[in-house]
Amino acid sequence: MDVLIIEDDRDLAGNLLDYLEACGHRVDLAVNGPGGLQMAQSKAFDAIVLDLGLPGLDGIELCRRLREEGIAVPILMLTARGELDDKLLGLEAGADDYLVKPLSLRELEARLRAHTRRAAGGLERRRLQVGDLILDERTHQVSRQGKKIVLAPFDYQLLRLLMRASPAVVPRERLEAALWGDDPPDSDALRAHVHRLRQAIDRPFGVPLLHTIPHIGYRLAAPDEETSA
Repeated sequence: MDVLIIEDDRDLAGNLLDYLEACGHRVDLAVNGPGGLQMAQSKAFDAIVLDLGLPGLDGIELCRRLREEGIAVPILMLTARGELDDKLLGLEAGADDYLVKPLSLRELEARLRAHTRRAAGGLERRRLQVGDLILDERTHQVSRQGKKIVLAPFDYQLLRLLMRASPAVVPRERLEAALWGDDPPDSDALRAHVHRLRQAIDRPFGVPLLHTIPHIGYRLAAPDEETSA
């Protein structure tokens, strides 16, 4: 796995580099935002580890710019802040996951492996459709009303799970198990990803497809399926 670390704390960056290389990965390192942006633009990586607080260009803006340029590799964001607002900012900018410092190097490496596996696919590929929302598993392209929707890899996997189950309700526990396996993060993580997915597939189009079922889970359904349920 080719990993780009963008981290200005040189001690932490060194530890990350040494650990990931010891795990057999190829690692490049940038210590500021502009340098990280240039490296991500010039080389294809399998995953990016991105610090939230960076000199020159902060992690939120850097992540947003990478997604705007179509760089869709998994991004795991590192932050010293634990509040939900900070996590939401990172996820809404395009990050797939986050870890709060101080962090476990073993957990970080495991999450990187999990995200790259999901990004590579491995499930049956076909065309899924709910209302006017279309997901093509052959090309990983998502569109609604003919307009292309760019999703981070983690959000793509979440949408695919919901579309495959549509119009049924998918319990939170099932989604967490499918996305994170036996080690899900705190309870805010799924809600944050659903929020970001809703911003992408519903907000620009007026008619909501993604519905929260209180105390149970989430449901993706066209208006006629929603009212008839």
